[in-house]
Amino acid sequence: MHFADRLNAAVKRVGTPICVGIDPRPEDLPPEFLDKFPGDRPGVAESLRVFGSGVVDVVAPLVPIVKFQAAFYEAYGPEGVGALHATAQYAQEKGLLVLIDGKRNDIGSTADAYARAYLGKVPVGEKFEPAWHADGLTVNPYLGSDGISPFVKVAAREGKGLYVLVRTSNASAGEFQDLVAGGKAIYQHVAERLAQWAEPYRGESGYSLLGAVVGATYPDQLAELRAALPGIPFLVPGYGTQGGSSKDVAPAFDADGLGAIINNSRGLTYAYSRPAARAKYGTDWQAAIEGAVHEMIDDLAGNTNAGKLRPPAAE
Repeated sequence: MHFADRLNAAVKRVGTPICVGIDPRPEDLPPEFLDKFPGDRPGVAESLRVFGSGVVDVVAPLVPIVKFQAAFYEAYGPEGVGALHATAQYAQEKGLLVLIDGKRNDIGSTADAYARAYLGKVPVGEKFEPAWHADGLTVNPYLGSDGISPFVKVAAREGKGLYVLVRTSNASAGEFQDLVAGGKAIYQHVAERLAQWAEPYRGESGYSLLGAVVGATYPDQLAELRAALPGIPFLVPGYGTQGGSSKDVAPAFDADGLGAIINNSRGLTYAYSRPAARAKYGTDWQAAIEGAVHEMIDDLAGNTNAGKLRPPAAE
């Protein structure tokens, strides 16, 4: 099934477009984790797996998709990568779509290898088997079409999705993305090329398997790009801890509340660290995460077209 069609179906099923970002930092895990696992690299990696799986248990009934930041797992070497693989597979078993935030890119056979690793299948003896089981992957467009087309080929064949960096949420994004060439900013050139890449790969929903990463921290550009890129699904980081609000992300949605997933990482997965959450939930870190997800659901529903995803209230 086409990635965008699967994503839209999942968003409609749960009634919210939230993407929960799982970026586990050992120093920020709940206090109980400090004494629960050995203080060596395998022990830390196991703590990341257990924490991530605990987050999945909480959010699986509430949201359509989770995004794993690969770097926080890769930092712990083979054991950390194993923890990422196990947690991602567990999330899918719980019914969630899984996005790997790896921002991969290269050209030719190397790009093809990345694509097959994360989105497709790799040769194992006489068979072909999936390695990462991801439903989607973030990619960097800096190398141009040579760096994107191998990913598109695999994604189209396997029913997977890609999110291309267009206007990112970080403070220094404008150092390159706002530079003007040929009368247009670089991010606008990327958006135009993305529209060309994406057009042949629309699903029944009208949305393409190729999406755009567009930050909530630049709401004017977000609104501009939404108007310029109909049929392109957006991944919107920057809500919450980075300063983006529901008002900022509102332009990302179409009239039906579709067309975008709004990522929130630290604001959800580390909700238990906030004084108000500790006062309300005590040491129950999973309850704090669940409460934060419900708050975000209500915020988006009350201030954006995502509210149209909710079933009508009973009379």
